[in-house]
Amino acid sequence: MSKKTIEQKWDAQHYDQKIGYVSQLGVGLIELLAPQPGERILDLGCGTGDLAQQIAQRGAVCAGVDYSSAMIETAKEKYPDLSFRIADAEQFRLEEGEERYDAVFSNAALHWMKRPEAVIESVGLALRPGGRFAAEFGGMGNVGAIVGALTNELERIGIDWKTRFPWYFPSVGQYTSLLEQGGFEVHYAELYDRPTPLGSGEDGLNNWLLAFAGSLMEGIEPETQQEIAENCAAALKPKLYRDGEWIADYRRLRVMAAFHQ
Repeated sequence: MSKKTIEQKWDAQHYDQKIGYVSQLGVGLIELLAPQPGERILDLGCGTGDLAQQIAQRGAVCAGVDYSSAMIETAKEKYPDLSFRIADAEQFRLEEGEERYDAVFSNAALHWMKRPEAVIESVGLALRPGGRFAAEFGGMGNVGAIVGALTNELERIGIDWKTRFPWYFPSVGQYTSLLEQGGFEVHYAELYDRPTPLGSGEDGLNNWLLAFAGSLMEGIEPETQQEIAENCAAALKPKLYRDGEWIADYRRLRVMAAFHQ
């Protein structure tokens, strides 16, 4: 995860127990990646390692990196046969003697990295010529209703949320242009709506806020945080709560590109 003025804090246990849909919904991206036996693949922003393990089960040699030490510690505990290390994708470089990778894979991570040009440079330096980059992350308009309700609440209590906004949600044109400038040929790019059940019934939205809105809530008294969460739920329920389930208004940007520079 990228560094910010107010840093997002990650609870790996909460992530695995309450936010498991993130990895489950990344399986389709593995199909796009199409890992082959013996290929060397880097999972960028690997979280607790579930998708790296699935890639390895296809016969590839998969390594994972993540900015969160909590995520990496959990990934190592869950999958001790795989290689995981802490790294900031905006500054990531191969270690001395490390071979370049056949592919870089990234699911639900790039929207936490607010210097996309630096990340794309890191990916290019990690890939062999012709290596591929398969990624999916939040695109323009992602969780727009949730963000609107949350920022309205923060404005109400006098918080300048723009200075602590943690996400980067680009359009197809914005991101593919950056890839091309970074030496990539874009083979596929799509921005699509993916309404996402948050699980846990009534608690689904609150679990999402606990997992992902930490930097926006930093320094706010717990009682006020609870009030914000309750007010967000009241505002969003007519739009996003159906049949006992919160359905988040996700929009995902999925890309496949090859490195040629």
